[in-house]
Amino acid sequence: MQTYATDTRRASAPDGVQVASASAVADVAAETTMADAVPETVTDALPAPSADAVVVDLPVPPAAPPQPANLPDAPVALAALSDGAGAGIAADLPAEEPAPAFGCEIALRAQPIAAAMVRLSLSAPCLAGERFTLHHNGMMFAQATDDAGAAELTVPALSEAAVFIATFATGPSAVAQAEVSTLEYYDRAVVQWRGPDGLQIHALEYGADYDDEGHVWSGSDRSMADAARGEGGFVSRLGDPGLLEPMLAEVYTFPSGTALVDGEIRLSLEAEVTEGNCGKDVEAQALQKSGTRRMQVRELTMAMPGCDAVGDYLVLKNLLDDLTIARN
Repeated sequence: MQTYATDTRRASAPDGVQVASASAVADVAAETTMADAVPETVTDALPAPSADAVVVDLPVPPAAPPQPANLPDAPVALAALSDGAGAGIAADLPAEEPAPAFGCEIALRAQPIAAAMVRLSLSAPCLAGERFTLHHNGMMFAQATDDAGAAELTVPALSEAAVFIATFATGPSAVAQAEVSTLEYYDRAVVQWRGPDGLQIHALEYGADYDDEGHVWSGSDRSMADAARGEGGFVSRLGDPGLLEPMLAEVYTFPSGTALVDGEIRLSLEAEVTEGNCGKDVEAQALQKSGTRRMQVRELTMAMPGCDAVGDYLVLKNLLDDLTIARN
């Protein structure tokens, strides 16, 4: 209830207007109570509905919230498609397409050919122009694939059950095998080294001298066809000298088991002094195999002369054993 401040002084009023005194106002306020102003209940204060009013019954909430229905005691069995129905649906589904093949597999194939040689075919489509090292029975040399990732090589076999391994610097490798049953009829001498070109095998067959017909080296006109006919030996050069840090090899092959003439074959190794090896040490390894006998291995280190001797040759006559040809 608000309380109003009163002024006991009589206020002046304009003529004709009667002003109640403060005491009279207070008496009237005292007689009026809150009980008289507020009805006992709210419903008592609401007006009665008219005859045209529509009475709507409000929904009564349930005594308890609804609960989920109980599941059946027995498990529900799912119907399976019969074979006939499943086949019809499967026939309508599109067939799964096979994943595309990238064709990056490395393959090495070996085929024995004349004169106990082996033709190697290397396929590495994703390694075009890449360097690889070929390993075979202690011999190794480095080559490179062409623009299509392929390489064709003709390599002298050094074992009847010949195993060839091509390895790439990036990790991949491939292996091939070949049975070379004619190896027993041939003698072979191998010289291999790392570094610039410059080492050469020279063979003087049947008493020949330099530049004679029986002087056989990598620059002479001899091939495996001559050896296959028993007419003489030939030299194979292996490896690419144009590669960075090349690995090279030379192999001399002579048909000791099918030779048409008896006699002696003198073998030597020559080292040319070049601008690439002058004043340096050249390390080499010699492998020699005669027929079915065990392979011989020799290590060699040559101190090359200074660069003022470029164009000269060092001749090593005792590194390789000479051959004696005696037909049975």
